[in-house]
Amino acid sequence: MATHDTPPLLQIRLYCLRTHNSVLLHDLALDVPAGAVHTVMGASGVGKSSLLAAVCGSLDDGLQFEGTVHLNGQRIDTLPTHQRRVGLLLQDDLLFAHLNVLENLLFAVPAGAQATRRAQALAALAEVELPDCADADPATLSGGQRARVALARALLAQPRALMLDEPFAQLDAPLRQRMRALLFGAVAARGIAAVLVTHDAADVADVRRLTQLP
Repeated sequence: MATHDTPPLLQIRLYCLRTHNSVLLHDLALDVPAGAVHTVMGASGVGKSSLLAAVCGSLDDGLQFEGTVHLNGQRIDTLPTHQRRVGLLLQDDLLFAHLNVLENLLFAVPAGAQATRRAQALAALAEVELPDCADADPATLSGGQRARVALARALLAQPRALMLDEPFAQLDAPLRQRMRALLFGAVAARGIAAVLVTHDAADVADVRRLTQLP
């Protein structure tokens, strides 16, 4: 687990995030060490999700990010999305309905031998406590199970940073608690730098790493 004085793996310097006629965010600096989760809280519409999209490289065309993002010492905000090694986990699981669970996971596994990729996907399922769901149709899974499959898929892509856009929002209280434990444990174990957007103070992983937006 990262300590509070660990050097940052992810550095975000946002000078301005704007539409063509208004400013959403300005003057924001986030330093996130490996294995840590930095939480961003604020009212709806202030630009929290757009901040994550800017880091991932999926910002809407109508928005402009002015600033820099560095990951492991490399500036990445000028790179194409697929080269950034930044994952995104949303409150909607976005599983492919025409694929079974294993096929959904294989979609994220880096290229390699088929047997190796399958073994990695099955290991990821076991890690999120779904070892018997490889052949399942996503439509037959509960909301909590689908959320865990989405988490496994995000981790299989081997991100160095992970943007978390209210990933627990659609889960009931017991499931939220279990998903927090799974997600925060995976981030710490893999040395990922994570940024979490949430409205729920119970989601905060570390109160020392909390930014409250106006």
